[in-house]
Amino acid sequence: MDARRAGETLILIGSVVYASSKIWEDTNFHSSLFDSRQYNLWVLTELHLLAGAAALYIMWLSNSLISSKTITSSLLPDLPSKRPASPRIPEPRETNFKKRTPLMFRKKADFGFVWMSVPRNYRECSDDGILTGLLFGPLVSSALLYSSLTLPPSVSPLPSSWRIEAPRFLNSAKGSYNALEALILSRYNLVDLSNLCSTILLFHVCASWWFESRYRVNGSTLDNERKSVPRSAGKRLGYFVLFTLGTTISMLGIKLGLTEFSLGIWQHLSLLEIIVASSFYQCTLYGTVRLAHRGFTLGELGIVGFGGTALFMEFLNVTAARIWPLTTPYIKTYRVPTPLLIFQTALIAGSFLTGFALSPFLILSRHIGQRPVRRMRNPELKLRQRRLLALGFYIGSFVMTMGLIGMWTYWCLGKRNPWLWVILYILEGRKQWSRPALLIYWAALGSLSVAGWNRQLARSRRFRARNTAGENIIVPGSGGAYDSSLTAPQSSGNSSDTQSGGTGTGAGSALGLTFPNLPNLPHIPNGVATDLLDAADKHVPTLRLNARRKFFHALTVVMFVPGIAFDPAFTHLSFSVAFALFTFAEYVRYFAIYPFGASIHLFMNEFLDQKDGGTAILSHFYLLTGCAGSLWLEGSSPLLLFTGILVLGVGDALASIIGKRVGIHRWSPTTNKTLEGSFAFTLSVVFSSWLLRLFGLTEKFSTLRYTAVIGMSSILEALSDQNDNVTLPLFSFSLLVLVGTS
Repeated sequence: MDARRAGETLILIGSVVYASSKIWEDTNFHSSLFDSRQYNLWVLTELHLLAGAAALYIMWLSNSLISSKTITSSLLPDLPSKRPASPRIPEPRETNFKKRTPLMFRKKADFGFVWMSVPRNYRECSDDGILTGLLFGPLVSSALLYSSLTLPPSVSPLPSSWRIEAPRFLNSAKGSYNALEALILSRYNLVDLSNLCSTILLFHVCASWWFESRYRVNGSTLDNERKSVPRSAGKRLGYFVLFTLGTTISMLGIKLGLTEFSLGIWQHLSLLEIIVASSFYQCTLYGTVRLAHRGFTLGELGIVGFGGTALFMEFLNVTAARIWPLTTPYIKTYRVPTPLLIFQTALIAGSFLTGFALSPFLILSRHIGQRPVRRMRNPELKLRQRRLLALGFYIGSFVMTMGLIGMWTYWCLGKRNPWLWVILYILEGRKQWSRPALLIYWAALGSLSVAGWNRQLARSRRFRARNTAGENIIVPGSGGAYDSSLTAPQSSGNSSDTQSGGTGTGAGSALGLTFPNLPNLPHIPNGVATDLLDAADKHVPTLRLNARRKFFHALTVVMFVPGIAFDPAFTHLSFSVAFALFTFAEYVRYFAIYPFGASIHLFMNEFLDQKDGGTAILSHFYLLTGCAGSLWLEGSSPLLLFTGILVLGVGDALASIIGKRVGIHRWSPTTNKTLEGSFAFTLSVVFSSWLLRLFGLTEKFSTLRYTAVIGMSSILEALSDQNDNVTLPLFSFSLLVLVGTS
């Protein structure tokens, strides 16, 4: 195991063990309806067993690599004679080698896979992130449980600064739980659910390893597929359905066995919840890895799958509480059951439901958009067909929103009109203009940013051209360089282009520019007039890709700090609306919905990096979710609510910029993250938190403990290859809850 992988393993496993110890030692919630101390003992047991299983898996995996490397070197004689035990930072001379090396070896041979998935289904990364997928769900759920257990019994679980109606609770025949007791029991259920999902993921990986080993020749494969996975999509789906049924029955059998021997593991999950959660989680894993092709690593897939399963279970429990209010003891939601939770479920779950319901329109639109006009029998009908499909999608989305989704929201709100509720909620702030002012502020910043970048990028594209060999030529300032091998046509008596009154056809036409009254043009760039290049430089953006992406990180700080500071509940709702809008925008982009699909695709394409190599573009989803996570998890203090904004908008952005510009000392040979970048991350976040405190936007906090948590987060950011936009806010939030900052 290389140092980077070992450090990440110690941090994640240590964090889960620390969370379990905090729940056991520092909480003793008193209730006449349940024994929290006994529950905490089994939570401790569950988390320790999961951490131990993760550690054993990593140890077994590291041990098995010894033989696999020997076999790899014998099967690939063209590999370099001396290769390190861990992946290196790619160097220019390795480009050809990477192109001809199979993905299994280029991405390391120790990857885990969901059943019936293959390497090409996952994002290219030096690490599959198995520990992230296994441990992040239990870590976050343990932090939420700890935060509710440490609240005084007389205190409402809803943060005092949130201006929203009081949470709903039930008074049924099975007992009367107050809001805090119901929330604590729900979060015990969440811990059990996270452990169940992690067990299923580990079961998938181990079963996939075992099944693949039966098909390997000499212990390895030499292609981009897995020998145990059939190439037929129908067979893969059939095998996955059978395996899902078998896994669900196995989890049900484990639950029955634990109950038979009076063991409290998974005791807060009913048999029906085991069946539903297990089936839905596995379907989410498979559906996500197939639809968002090459968009996730295994670890990121585990986080997304668990998050989707938790939201789905909340949806079922809210619905059940409305159907059977007299027999349901409490509303089993992992956040406080306010209208914010209902609207978030309707917006996020409803946006995905709409996509599945309207999938025929989406698939046909993409199919027609990809077909060349010359291959169509009636080319003149292509635009008409695209317009009709787009009209069907827009009408269908409107019907789904106003019909099924709107009616469910109306029903869950106690038969209150959701649209009228939102309008009244917007107008009932501290002052009637405060929430409309926030909306105008967000809309203005977002519109100006998108419009400004659209204008700059459009100008930049005018100076990009392709030479006869198909290589890009980019005017300096647009992020690229010239190809010095290109030459302009030499002067000759038969060439009118090089005469005094003509237009150069070499570099000038290649760049899309005309240079009147120019003599013969020698090699680029010396043959192009300096004043013209200077003039062109003023019209194209000079920011590189990394700086362009970090611009949006900084934009989140400017946009959302006022909202979180003055109205976190309204910002919570606004984040949910933004996520739903992003989902519909991705539908329009990927499926080429007329008339906005191409424009959105061209805009998004300018901000893609190596982590956006899949069919779906997910960076903006990650950024939004990371910033909103602290609000959606309902942090108990103002400082916690700012965690996502500070970590991503300030810390991650400055760490990337400082690390690339002045970073020298790398954390390990297998990562490009530097000590200087991590130091900038920690210092900038702590300094920003102090600024918020000086302005009275956060409570007093322990600088030492806060710095220790942010420092640990910066180390994880440096060592982990998973998408830090989603992992860093969750990790920082969980540790801050467990450590305490007051």
